Amino acid sequence: MPKIYQHSITVPNEAIDSNGHVNNIEYICWMLDAAIAHSNAQGWSSERYKQIGSSWVVRSHHIEYILPAFVNDEIVIYTWISSLHKIRSLRKYKFVRTHDQSVLVTAETNWVFFDFQRQRPRSVLPEISSAYEIVPEDEEP
Repeated sequence: MPKIYQHSITVPNEAIDSNGHVNNIEYICWMLDAAIAHSNAQGWSSERYKQIGSSWVVRSHHIEYILPAFVNDEIVIYTWISSLHKIRSLRKYKFVRTHDQSVLVTAETNWVFFDFQRQRPRSVLPEISSAYEIVPEDEEP
């Protein structure tokens, strides 16, 4: 169970915008993909969340675009849990192009644990909290 998860992608042609680089909105999709893959690796699949009637919902994203990415670039998305509180969690991301190790994007998402039947936030279950190891700032990639 990795505390810092690595999710690899190759930039497809359809991710490129009229400026000739990856469209900014693609990074949000890739952040969500990386978060889901990390959750699956920790034993928390979408199906398992459905069984308990709760899951994580996005409260906010913060993204800093540093360098552009281009078609066929191979990128590793590092993602980890920076904090985990009663009903919320901060997940961070770092996008690194593999051929030159350039940091393309840094980002974070504030997540809220949500009860879908009651339509309100709920406390994070202990078995979910225990599935993740918090990464302190001095250990971030």
